[in-house]
Amino acid sequence: MSGQRSRGGSSDHQRRIRTRNNNSNRRARADLSFSVNHLERLLREGHYAQHFSSSAPVFLAAIIQYMTATILELAGNEAQRRGSSRITPELLDMAIHNNALLSGYFRSTTISQVAPGWQ
Repeated sequence: MSGQRSRGGSSDHQRRIRTRNNNSNRRARADLSFSVNHLERLLREGHYAQHFSSSAPVFLAAIIQYMTATILELAGNEAQRRGSSRITPELLDMAIHNNALLSGYFRSTTISQVAPGWQ
């Protein structure tokens, strides 16, 4: 027997496929709906900081997902209260402005172009 071992026939292509399958993307690993790579690109292009950690876009995606879920839940509750089966921009506006914390964040934001009757 010779002292050389067989490499098992592993080609570069097979190695890349194995690596791709083992390393899922950051969005899937963090169980998020929003694209972490897209938010990272926006952070870099926006010049908000010279450097930021690799986890910053993951945290940002998690915050955006949490806020979206909260706003949609409040608007869905408002739609049910009114007997509607759809969430309209007016209901989103009402849900945000009826919540003390969210109304502070979205104070100067126009969500609906229609003037709500509840003001």
